[in-house]
Amino acid sequence: MTKKVLVLGGYGRIGKSVARDLINHTDAEVTITSRQTQQVDLPLRFIALDLADRQQLQSAIAEQDLVIHCAGPFHYRDGSVLETCIEQGVNYIDVSDHRSFYQRVIQHRERAIAKGVTAILNTGIFPGISNSMVKQGIEQFERPAKIHLSYVVAGSGGAGLTVMRTTFLGLKNKFSAWIDGKWQDRSPYSEREIIVFPQPYGKTGVYWFDVPETYTFADSFPVDTVITKFGSIPDWYNHLTWITAHIFPQAWVSSPQGIEFFSRVSYAMTKVTDRFSGTGVAMRVEITGQKAGQAYTYLSTMVHQDTAIAAGAGTGAIAQLLLEGKLNQPGIYPVEQALPTELFVKAMDSRQIEIVVH
Repeated sequence: MTKKVLVLGGYGRIGKSVARDLINHTDAEVTITSRQTQQVDLPLRFIALDLADRQQLQSAIAEQDLVIHCAGPFHYRDGSVLETCIEQGVNYIDVSDHRSFYQRVIQHRERAIAKGVTAILNTGIFPGISNSMVKQGIEQFERPAKIHLSYVVAGSGGAGLTVMRTTFLGLKNKFSAWIDGKWQDRSPYSEREIIVFPQPYGKTGVYWFDVPETYTFADSFPVDTVITKFGSIPDWYNHLTWITAHIFPQAWVSSPQGIEFFSRVSYAMTKVTDRFSGTGVAMRVEITGQKAGQAYTYLSTMVHQDTAIAAGAGTGAIAQLLLEGKLNQPGIYPVEQALPTELFVKAMDSRQIEIVVH
């Protein structure tokens, strides 16, 4: 029988990319949702769905084999979609990108196990592919000690307003990072560091940023330090974001009105700069530790010309494996705790995404 997949928020940039990946790599019947009726330009079904309408949500999920939650920002999501999936015995994945959501829903892990539901969080590009790149490196060590994950996005990254809102929401508060074996506070967009990424990006600045990997890697891997840094191209976007985080009054950045203003202004700017910067992404993983009793450094990189397409591939790959029965791990997990490296490599190869190990 044909498997059925529901993509919540499927009319957004990331949701559409996920739906396209499913169409290209599976035979599933894909349904996408949005709060309002939309014109659909993909060969799939569409339904108007408000996530706040619990009865409507339950009816939509009841018909599915898999639900993919792409309706962010996840700072504001309460986990009701995942709870409904667990109640109805439907597998679940999402593109959540903030530790607060992970901490909110992980409490339901035992219920998911009891119901036989596999729920994988933080899929996409970062988090998502980034998690598996780190896991691939960690497996080369006898004793890994330090993870340094950094990524840079050109322009808008091919994403929409929701991703812009997520970025500015991430500037609001200090966060805890796992440094030298203990949790220490870090300020968002601080401690600029110059990283050399593969071409066409080269040298650019990256900054501390609160992403789920900062939290889940410390839980998943026996390391002393986890550093996660993010940057933009062109580099002057980094300086503007730093000013927003450190110079503007905190009330501006913390208020919903301020976040919406900064998001819309930034989105308008990237619509212009995307024409010459592109919308790609580069990621760099550096891990240090010991192998065969000697100090060892592992380095891998990944480049893609379109961030949204890469995010769709990261999520779509996990969806494909779930639909094919190759992933079956009841419970709630971040990507690195659920996806074996062998399956990750094969999935990336089939999507022409190259992870280069240096």
